[in-house]
Amino acid sequence: MLVLGIETSCDETGVALYDSERGLLADALHSQIEIHAEYGGVVPELASRDHIRKLVPLTREVLAQAELDLQDLDGVAYTAGPGLVGALMVGAGFGQSLAWSLELPAIAVHHMEAHLLAPLLDQQHAPPLPFVALLVSGGHTQLVEVNGIGDYHLLGESLDDAAGEAFDKAAKMLELDYPGGPNLALCAQSGDPTRFKFPRPMTDRPGLDFSFSGLKTFTLNTINQLKLDGPFNDQDRADVARAFEEAVVATLLIKCRRAIEQTGVSHLLIAGGVSANQRLREVLSEKLPAEVIYAPLDLCTDNGAMIAYAGCLRLCAGEREPLGVKVRARWPLSELRHIASPKPP
Repeated sequence: MLVLGIETSCDETGVALYDSERGLLADALHSQIEIHAEYGGVVPELASRDHIRKLVPLTREVLAQAELDLQDLDGVAYTAGPGLVGALMVGAGFGQSLAWSLELPAIAVHHMEAHLLAPLLDQQHAPPLPFVALLVSGGHTQLVEVNGIGDYHLLGESLDDAAGEAFDKAAKMLELDYPGGPNLALCAQSGDPTRFKFPRPMTDRPGLDFSFSGLKTFTLNTINQLKLDGPFNDQDRADVARAFEEAVVATLLIKCRRAIEQTGVSHLLIAGGVSANQRLREVLSEKLPAEVIYAPLDLCTDNGAMIAYAGCLRLCAGEREPLGVKVRARWPLSELRHIASPKPP
Protein backbone atom coordinates (compact mmCIF):
# COMPACT_ATOMS: atom_id res chain seq x y z
CA MET A 1 0.00 0.00 0.00
CA LEU A 2 1.38 3.38 -1.06
CA VAL A 3 0.32 6.20 1.27
CA LEU A 4 0.77 9.95 1.01
CA GLY A 5 1.31 11.50 4.45
CA ILE A 6 0.50 15.16 5.24
CA GLU A 7 1.65 16.98 8.38
CA THR A 8 0.39 20.51 9.19
CA SER A 9 -0.15 20.50 12.96
CA CYS A 10 1.94 23.58 13.74
CA ASP A 11 4.68 25.45 11.90
CA GLU A 12 6.17 22.82 9.60
CA THR A 13 4.64 21.51 6.41
CA GLY A 14 5.59 17.90 5.79
CA VAL A 15 4.65 15.59 2.93
CA ALA A 16 5.99 12.06 2.41
CA LEU A 17 5.35 8.79 0.61
CA TYR A 18 5.48 5.49 2.48
CA ASP A 19 5.02 2.09 0.88
CA SER A 20 4.17 -0.96 2.98
CA GLU A 21 6.52 -3.09 0.86
CA ARG A 22 9.38 -0.71 0.09
CA GLY A 23 9.37 1.63 3.08
CA LEU A 24 9.87 5.39 2.96
CA LEU A 25 10.16 6.49 -0.68
CA ALA A 26 10.23 10.29 -0.46
CA ASP A 27 10.04 12.98 2.19
CA ALA A 28 9.85 16.78 1.92
CA LEU A 29 9.65 19.34 4.71
CA HIS A 30 9.20 23.11 4.78
CA SER A 31 9.97 24.97 8.00
CA GLN A 32 8.35 28.31 8.86
CA ILE A 33 11.14 29.47 11.18
CA GLU A 34 11.84 32.63 9.15
CA ILE A 35 8.16 33.62 9.14
CA HIS A 36 7.71 33.34 12.90
CA ALA A 37 11.18 34.49 14.02
CA GLU A 38 10.08 38.13 13.89
CA TYR A 39 7.41 37.41 16.49
CA GLY A 40 9.46 35.11 18.73
CA GLY A 41 6.92 32.30 18.40
CA VAL A 42 4.34 30.67 16.16
CA VAL A 43 1.54 32.93 14.89
CA PRO A 44 -1.33 30.52 14.11
CA GLU A 45 -2.87 32.51 11.25
CA LEU A 46 0.47 32.90 9.49
CA ALA A 47 1.16 29.21 9.96
CA SER A 48 -2.14 28.25 8.34
CA ARG A 49 -1.60 30.53 5.36
CA ASP A 50 1.87 29.16 4.72
CA HIS A 51 0.62 25.57 4.83
CA ILE A 52 -1.83 26.52 2.07
CA ARG A 53 1.03 27.88 -0.03
CA LYS A 54 3.31 24.87 0.43
CA LEU A 55 1.15 21.73 0.32
CA VAL A 56 0.71 21.46 -3.43
CA PRO A 57 4.39 22.15 -4.30
CA LEU A 58 5.59 19.68 -1.64
CA THR A 59 3.19 17.00 -2.88
CA ARG A 60 4.52 17.44 -6.40
CA GLU A 61 8.07 17.31 -5.03
CA VAL A 62 7.70 13.95 -3.26
CA LEU A 63 5.93 12.40 -6.24
CA ALA A 64 8.79 13.56 -8.46
CA GLN A 65 11.38 12.21 -6.01
CA ALA A 66 9.75 8.79 -6.09
CA GLU A 67 9.04 8.98 -9.85
CA LEU A 68 5.35 8.33 -9.18
CA ASP A 69 2.00 9.93 -10.03
CA LEU A 70 -1.10 10.65 -7.97
CA GLN A 71 -2.76 7.69 -9.67
CA ASP A 72 -0.19 5.37 -8.01
CA LEU A 73 -1.45 6.22 -4.52
CA ASP A 74 -3.49 3.74 -2.48
CA GLY A 75 -4.40 6.06 0.39
CA VAL A 76 -3.95 9.48 1.99
CA ALA A 77 -3.07 10.13 5.64
CA TYR A 78 -3.18 13.51 7.34
CA THR A 79 -2.67 14.89 10.84
CA ALA A 80 -6.04 15.54 12.50
CA GLY A 81 -4.79 16.51 15.96
CA PRO A 82 -3.67 17.50 18.43
CA GLY A 83 -2.35 20.83 17.19
CA LEU A 84 -3.37 24.29 15.99
CA VAL A 85 -6.91 24.02 14.65
CA GLY A 86 -6.39 26.33 11.67
CA ALA A 87 -3.20 24.57 10.62
CA LEU A 88 -4.82 21.15 11.05
CA MET A 89 -7.79 22.23 8.93
CA VAL A 90 -5.50 23.03 6.02
CA GLY A 91 -3.91 19.58 5.96
CA ALA A 92 -7.13 17.73 6.68
CA GLY A 93 -9.02 19.63 3.99
CA PHE A 94 -6.30 19.02 1.45
CA GLY A 95 -5.95 15.35 2.35
CA GLN A 96 -9.68 14.62 2.29
CA SER A 97 -10.19 16.50 -0.98
CA LEU A 98 -7.31 14.69 -2.65
CA ALA A 99 -8.49 11.29 -1.45
CA TRP A 100 -12.08 11.99 -2.57
CA SER A 101 -10.99 13.18 -6.03
CA LEU A 102 -8.89 10.03 -6.52
CA GLU A 103 -11.53 7.73 -4.96
CA LEU A 104 -9.02 6.60 -2.32
CA PRO A 105 -9.41 5.90 1.39
CA ALA A 106 -8.28 8.61 3.80
CA ILE A 107 -7.16 8.25 7.41
CA ALA A 108 -6.90 10.83 10.18
CA VAL A 109 -3.65 10.41 12.11
CA HIS A 110 -2.99 11.26 15.75
CA HIS A 111 0.07 13.51 15.83
CA MET A 112 1.55 12.02 19.00
CA GLU A 113 0.97 8.43 17.88
CA ALA A 114 2.88 9.33 14.72
CA HIS A 115 5.77 10.67 16.84
CA LEU A 116 5.67 7.50 18.93
CA LEU A 117 5.85 5.32 15.83
CA ALA A 118 8.53 7.36 14.03
CA PRO A 119 11.45 5.37 15.51
CA LEU A 120 9.80 2.19 14.20
CA LEU A 121 10.21 3.30 10.59
CA ASP A 122 13.49 1.39 10.82
CA GLN A 123 12.06 -2.04 11.66
CA GLN A 124 15.54 -3.44 12.36
CA HIS A 125 15.69 -1.36 15.55
CA ALA A 126 12.04 -1.72 16.61
CA PRO A 127 11.79 -2.68 20.30
CA PRO A 128 9.87 -5.74 21.45
CA LEU A 129 6.45 -5.15 22.98
CA PRO A 130 5.70 -3.94 25.56
CA PHE A 131 7.96 -0.90 25.93
CA VAL A 132 7.79 2.54 27.53
CA ALA A 133 7.68 5.64 25.33
CA LEU A 134 8.72 9.13 26.41
CA LEU A 135 6.90 11.60 24.18
CA VAL A 136 8.57 14.94 24.68
CA SER A 137 7.83 17.93 22.49
CA GLY A 138 6.71 21.54 22.55
CA GLY A 139 3.14 20.59 23.36
CA HIS A 140 3.45 17.30 25.21
CA THR A 141 5.51 15.51 27.83
CA GLN A 142 4.13 12.02 28.46
CA LEU A 143 5.26 8.62 29.59
CA VAL A 144 3.26 5.88 27.90
CA GLU A 145 3.32 2.11 28.27
CA VAL A 146 2.97 0.68 24.77
CA ASN A 147 1.45 -2.81 24.56
CA GLY A 148 0.61 -2.59 20.87
CA ILE A 149 -0.30 -0.11 18.16
CA GLY A 150 -3.17 1.84 19.65
CA ASP A 151 -2.90 -0.01 22.98
CA TYR A 152 -1.46 2.77 25.12
CA HIS A 153 -1.51 3.23 28.89
CA LEU A 154 -0.68 6.73 30.10
CA LEU A 155 1.77 6.52 33.00
CA GLY A 156 2.36 10.23 33.54
CA GLU A 157 2.21 13.61 31.85
CA SER A 158 3.01 17.26 32.42
CA LEU A 159 0.55 19.07 34.66
CA ASP A 160 1.47 22.44 33.13
CA ASP A 161 4.16 23.35 30.60
CA ALA A 162 5.56 20.63 28.38
CA ALA A 163 9.34 20.28 28.39
CA GLY A 164 9.68 21.76 24.90
CA GLU A 165 7.47 24.69 25.82
CA ALA A 166 9.59 25.30 28.93
CA PHE A 167 12.74 25.26 26.76
CA ASP A 168 11.23 27.87 24.45
CA LYS A 169 10.10 30.12 27.30
CA ALA A 170 13.44 29.89 29.08
CA ALA A 171 15.14 30.81 25.80
CA LYS A 172 12.97 33.93 25.59
CA MET A 173 14.02 34.89 29.11
CA LEU A 174 17.63 34.53 28.01
CA GLU A 175 16.91 36.69 24.92
CA LEU A 176 17.86 33.90 22.53
CA ASP A 177 16.58 33.79 18.97
CA TYR A 178 13.66 31.67 17.77
CA PRO A 179 13.45 28.66 17.71
CA GLY A 180 14.27 28.83 21.39
CA GLY A 181 14.80 25.20 22.37
CA PRO A 182 17.63 24.35 19.95
CA ASN A 183 19.30 27.72 20.55
CA LEU A 184 19.19 27.24 24.32
CA ALA A 185 20.81 23.82 23.94
CA LEU A 186 23.50 25.36 21.75
CA CYS A 187 24.10 28.15 24.27
CA ALA A 188 24.30 25.62 27.12
CA GLN A 189 27.28 23.90 25.53
CA SER A 190 29.59 26.69 26.74
CA GLY A 191 27.97 26.90 30.18
CA ASP A 192 29.61 25.99 33.50
CA PRO A 193 27.70 22.96 34.87
CA THR A 194 28.87 23.67 38.44
CA ARG A 195 27.85 27.31 38.82
CA PHE A 196 24.10 26.81 39.35
CA LYS A 197 21.94 23.86 40.32
CA PHE A 198 18.29 24.30 39.45
CA PRO A 199 15.52 22.22 41.10
CA ARG A 200 14.34 18.94 39.63
CA PRO A 201 10.56 19.48 39.84
CA MET A 202 8.26 16.79 41.27
CA THR A 203 11.08 14.28 41.72
CA ASP A 204 10.85 14.36 45.52
CA ARG A 205 7.39 12.79 45.46
CA PRO A 206 6.11 9.50 44.03
CA GLY A 207 4.46 9.28 40.65
CA LEU A 208 5.31 9.86 37.01
CA ASP A 209 3.73 13.24 36.32
CA PHE A 210 5.82 16.25 35.33
CA SER A 211 5.73 19.97 36.08
CA PHE A 212 8.06 22.53 34.51
CA SER A 213 6.28 25.77 35.42
CA GLY A 214 8.17 26.16 38.70
CA LEU A 215 11.50 25.54 36.98
CA LYS A 216 10.63 28.28 34.51
CA THR A 217 9.96 30.69 37.40
CA PHE A 218 13.21 29.70 39.12
CA THR A 219 15.06 30.43 35.88
CA LEU A 220 13.50 33.87 35.57
CA ASN A 221 14.33 34.72 39.20
CA THR A 222 17.96 33.67 38.65
CA ILE A 223 18.25 35.86 35.55
CA ASN A 224 16.70 38.84 37.33
CA GLN A 225 19.09 38.48 40.27
CA LEU A 226 22.10 38.31 37.96
CA LYS A 227 20.94 41.50 36.24
CA LEU A 228 20.66 43.22 39.63
CA ASP A 229 24.17 42.15 40.60
CA GLY A 230 25.77 43.57 37.47
CA PRO A 231 25.77 43.40 33.67
CA PHE A 232 24.23 40.16 32.37
CA ASN A 233 26.89 38.80 30.02
CA ASP A 234 27.21 35.92 27.60
CA GLN A 235 28.79 33.63 30.18
CA ASP A 236 25.92 34.26 32.58
CA ARG A 237 23.52 33.39 29.79
CA ALA A 238 25.37 30.16 28.98
CA ASP A 239 25.59 29.14 32.64
CA VAL A 240 21.86 29.65 33.19
CA ALA A 241 21.07 27.77 29.97
CA ARG A 242 23.26 24.88 31.10
CA ALA A 243 21.63 24.74 34.54
CA PHE A 244 18.17 24.81 33.00
CA GLU A 245 18.96 22.07 30.49
CA GLU A 246 20.56 19.89 33.16
CA ALA A 247 17.47 20.27 35.37
CA VAL A 248 15.09 19.22 32.58
CA VAL A 249 17.28 16.30 31.53
CA ALA A 250 17.72 15.09 35.12
CA THR A 251 13.97 15.29 35.71
CA LEU A 252 13.21 13.28 32.58
CA LEU A 253 15.88 10.73 33.57
CA ILE A 254 14.41 10.23 37.04
CA LYS A 255 10.88 9.80 35.73
CA CYS A 256 11.96 7.43 32.94
CA ARG A 257 13.87 5.28 35.43
CA ARG A 258 10.77 5.08 37.63
CA ALA A 259 8.60 4.12 34.64
CA ILE A 260 11.00 1.34 33.66
CA GLU A 261 11.11 -0.01 37.20
CA GLN A 262 7.32 0.20 37.54
CA THR A 263 6.56 -1.61 34.27
CA GLY A 264 9.54 -3.98 34.18
CA VAL A 265 10.20 -3.32 30.48
CA SER A 266 13.65 -3.50 28.93
CA HIS A 267 13.29 -0.80 26.25
CA LEU A 268 12.55 2.93 26.31
CA LEU A 269 11.56 4.68 23.11
CA ILE A 270 11.90 8.46 23.03
CA ALA A 271 10.20 10.60 20.40
CA GLY A 272 9.17 14.19 19.72
CA GLY A 273 11.13 17.35 19.01
CA VAL A 274 12.97 17.45 22.34
CA SER A 275 14.28 13.93 21.68
CA ALA A 276 16.78 15.59 19.31
CA ASN A 277 18.47 17.22 22.32
CA GLN A 278 21.96 15.73 22.44
CA ARG A 279 22.40 16.11 26.20
CA LEU A 280 19.15 14.25 26.81
CA ARG A 281 20.20 11.43 24.48
CA GLU A 282 23.59 11.17 26.15
CA VAL A 283 22.23 11.00 29.71
CA LEU A 284 19.37 8.57 29.01
CA SER A 285 21.62 6.21 27.06
CA GLU A 286 24.28 6.22 29.79
CA LYS A 287 22.16 6.07 32.93
CA LEU A 288 18.97 4.13 32.24
CA PRO A 289 18.71 0.40 33.00
CA ALA A 290 17.15 -0.18 29.58
CA GLU A 291 17.97 0.06 25.90
CA VAL A 292 17.04 3.50 24.57
CA ILE A 293 15.70 3.85 21.02
CA TYR A 294 15.38 7.14 19.12
CA ALA A 295 14.05 8.29 15.79
CA PRO A 296 16.66 9.62 13.35
CA LEU A 297 17.31 13.31 13.99
CA ASP A 298 15.43 14.39 10.86
CA LEU A 299 12.34 12.51 12.07
CA CYS A 300 12.31 13.89 15.63
CA THR A 301 10.56 17.12 14.75
CA ASP A 302 7.25 17.25 12.87
CA ASN A 303 7.42 15.56 9.47
CA GLY A 304 5.31 13.88 6.84
CA ALA A 305 7.13 10.54 7.02
CA MET A 306 5.77 9.69 10.46
CA ILE A 307 2.23 10.58 9.30
CA ALA A 308 2.53 8.43 6.19
CA TYR A 309 3.83 5.50 8.25
CA ALA A 310 1.22 5.76 11.01
CA GLY A 311 -1.49 6.18 8.39
CA CYS A 312 -0.27 3.16 6.47
CA LEU A 313 -0.45 1.02 9.61
CA ARG A 314 -4.08 1.94 10.18
CA LEU A 315 -5.12 1.77 6.54
CA CYS A 316 -3.58 -1.71 6.31
CA ALA A 317 -5.61 -2.63 9.39
CA GLY A 318 -8.79 -1.64 7.55
CA GLU A 319 -9.47 1.77 9.11
CA ARG A 320 -11.06 4.44 6.96
CA GLU A 321 -12.08 8.05 7.63
CA PRO A 322 -15.61 9.10 6.61
CA LEU A 323 -15.95 11.97 4.17
CA GLY A 324 -15.70 15.30 5.94
CA VAL A 325 -13.09 17.42 7.67
CA LYS A 326 -12.79 16.91 11.41
CA VAL A 327 -9.79 18.01 13.47
CA ARG A 328 -9.12 18.13 17.20
CA ALA A 329 -6.94 20.56 19.13
CA ARG A 330 -6.90 18.00 21.95
CA TRP A 331 -7.03 14.26 21.41
CA PRO A 332 -6.14 11.72 24.13
CA LEU A 333 -4.06 8.77 22.94
CA SER A 334 -6.34 6.50 24.95
CA GLU A 335 -9.16 7.08 22.46
CA LEU A 336 -7.31 5.38 19.60
CA ARG A 337 -8.35 1.93 18.46
CA HIS A 338 -5.94 -0.94 19.04
CA ILE A 339 -4.83 -2.66 15.84
CA ALA A 340 -3.38 -6.14 15.92
CA SER A 341 -0.44 -5.81 13.55
CA PRO A 342 2.55 -3.68 14.69
CA LYS A 343 3.61 -3.15 11.07
CA PRO A 344 2.12 -3.27 7.59
CA PRO A 345 1.96 -6.75 6.03
